[in-house]
Amino acid sequence: MSNQTQPQRSMRSLLTKLFLVPIMMFGFGYLMVPLYDIFCDVTGLNGKTGAISEAKASQMVVNTEREIKIQFTSNINQNGSWEFRPAQSIMTVHPGKPYTTTFYARNKLNEAVTSQSIPSVTPNKAAAHFDKMECFCFTEQKFAALEEREMPVTFVVGTAVPEEVDTITLAYTLFTKK
Repeated sequence: MSNQTQPQRSMRSLLTKLFLVPIMMFGFGYLMVPLYDIFCDVTGLNGKTGAISEAKASQMVVNTEREIKIQFTSNINQNGSWEFRPAQSIMTVHPGKPYTTTFYARNKLNEAVTSQSIPSVTPNKAAAHFDKMECFCFTEQKFAALEEREMPVTFVVGTAVPEEVDTITLAYTLFTKK
């Protein structure tokens, strides 16, 4: 029926595949971040924390019988020109009770810059029980030249946190946005 030869059909098939493979690779790469975020939210992997409303946090029952030590750490990604540190390095909390702490950040450049902070919680099994009501990490932070500020974090450790967890580390890595 067709006058196409076998080599022509093979060439057309190869060209179609060569055209579709980069498109599929781009689509896969584009979807990796949202899929990874969903995976981390479901499994608690990579220390992703959750967000909670103040109304919901205020309804939690405080477990005054239990104390958990929270350690705060900070990192600056690569060659960032920042000063970045927690206002306090350790806090003792009761599960179910909201707490607020701050992190200090200073732009050491003579130009305006924007930052984004990425949180991580360890141990991983505690991440699903560590929720924030307010956090500088929720949005990009714009800093004027040489500006410094205290940035608040309001959080609660859920009462269902596993019994073997007695210390939780909340770490932030500060990135400079280009």
